[in-house]
Amino acid sequence: MEISYHREHSRELARDMEYKVFGHRGKPVLVFPTSNARFSQYEEFGMLDTLRGFIDTGRIQVWTCDGIDWETFHNEHAHPADRIHRHENYYRYIVQELVPSIQDRSRRANDGRILGILATGCSMGAFHSANFFFRRPDLFDTLIALSGVYSTKIFFGNYMDEVVYLNSPIDHLPSLTDEWFLSRFRNSRIILCCGQGAWEDEMLTETRHMKEILEAKGIPAWIDFWGSDVSHDWCWWKKQIVYFLDRCDLSR
Repeated sequence: MEISYHREHSRELARDMEYKVFGHRGKPVLVFPTSNARFSQYEEFGMLDTLRGFIDTGRIQVWTCDGIDWETFHNEHAHPADRIHRHENYYRYIVQELVPSIQDRSRRANDGRILGILATGCSMGAFHSANFFFRRPDLFDTLIALSGVYSTKIFFGNYMDEVVYLNSPIDHLPSLTDEWFLSRFRNSRIILCCGQGAWEDEMLTETRHMKEILEAKGIPAWIDFWGSDVSHDWCWWKKQIVYFLDRCDLSR
């Protein structure tokens, strides 16, 4: 497996950010880490070994990015307005700095073809991948979110301003009428999965809520609820990511 490590200064975050790239070609996959975790987590928990068959055959090329949750959603010592402002810096880092780099490398790796990016993550990574997908469907054409929450209430309670609202899919999607977004969602691949076992209660509730919202909007999505033995844990996320990637069109 071809692997490269990168440490680059982010002008938006005014700090260095790290990421790794796995694979030589294929559909670009951007992985967000779980709560307060770093770019190395996905590899450390064996997810890249799990995906080796997809990577070595050139079906996917994986980017594992850094998170800054301890400065944003999980920074309980700061005011919510300051925390979400810092997240917007992170948002701009991803879409204005990291994504163009992904697109450039992917285009060169795939003989000049421009492929949409697949966003994925587990737990907090599922929240981030869904949030970025629903904010920028022009950049991301596939979403695989595993065991996520999709509102900001777990982080900010009842606090809501226009920026928090924008970053809370359960809150802003019901009132979305812009066909620019809706048409792109309807032509994308959306997969949300959640177990019904240990530590999945809040994620299960919010995944069900997302199912209702997407159905009401006429947005096709695969919402999959696994059994009561399926817990909020890596052993299940490994099974789920392989299951769903096997059933995705990775050629576009």
